[in-house]
Amino acid sequence: MLFCRTVTSRSIAMQANNPAPAPGFSNTGYAPGNQPPYGHPQYAAGNFYGTPAAGPYAYQAQPMGNPSGAAVPPIQNQPSGTIWMPIPPPIPNCPPGLEYLTQIDQILIHQQIELLEIFIGLESNNKYEIKNSLGQRVYFAAEDTDCCTRNCCGPARPFTIKIMDNLGHEVIRLERPLRCSSCFFPCCLQEIEIQAPPGTPVGYVVQNWHPCLPKFTIQDEKKMDVLKINGPCVICSCCEDVNFEVKSLDEVSNVGRISKQWSGFLKEAFTDADNFGVSFPMDLDVKMKAVMLGACFLIDFMFFESIGDSQQRAGVWQ
Repeated sequence: MLFCRTVTSRSIAMQANNPAPAPGFSNTGYAPGNQPPYGHPQYAAGNFYGTPAAGPYAYQAQPMGNPSGAAVPPIQNQPSGTIWMPIPPPIPNCPPGLEYLTQIDQILIHQQIELLEIFIGLESNNKYEIKNSLGQRVYFAAEDTDCCTRNCCGPARPFTIKIMDNLGHEVIRLERPLRCSSCFFPCCLQEIEIQAPPGTPVGYVVQNWHPCLPKFTIQDEKKMDVLKINGPCVICSCCEDVNFEVKSLDEVSNVGRISKQWSGFLKEAFTDADNFGVSFPMDLDVKMKAVMLGACFLIDFMFFESIGDSQQRAGVWQ
């Protein structure tokens, strides 16, 4: 009887020191007493830490958390099933809310499907989820444009897009004025202003005139040129991704990419809800990361906002 009690006590102690992993995850590869520390990400079985994530913009996951040890406020108003990226600690000389961008080198933008547009054809304000490569929501973006402007001006409409963090604070604002985008009007081409926080410009994206290619320049808050964006001559998103390359000013070195991802025939044909990926160097200035995010929204409205490929712009000459 004493022997049985001793064995049972040892079994209970071993189970307490080696708890069962969460459903769908595995602690394989971690010996007892060497489990991943609290806050360290657990990966599905067969996908250990250090293995690149799946997808065209895969990169090695970066540990996230709050190294300072300060208490992190709880996430407010988190929808059921939504996983938010952990709140990073404040960083000196970084606009509030942009700390998230210092920890990632890729963002994924998913436009939400609006049923009202599908059934009655009226354009509604666009809404977007902005996630990191781990599927954690970083920001939520919402267009703020009146009904008359949306349905009269269509994809060429001026807009204000407000980007909120997981506490509901507006951290980035995008302002697009009413402009032309055709190569036949070189004096009034597209541009967008990026503000972070709202009211404080951190950069601009301006369209450059070219008879065939969609070209843009990324500028800082002083309107000094920083980077270039070059798109394909014929913009066709049928069954493949459309890539806009972000280059250095001399257009020799590739710095990043804005990619419109193919979403499937039904979604592409009957909705204007698009998926984008934006990749940039990890050490890129956080303000320029925010400006590249704004460039993605401008490209979306210019070339991919119409429903169905038959109405999609194929180039800057249209």
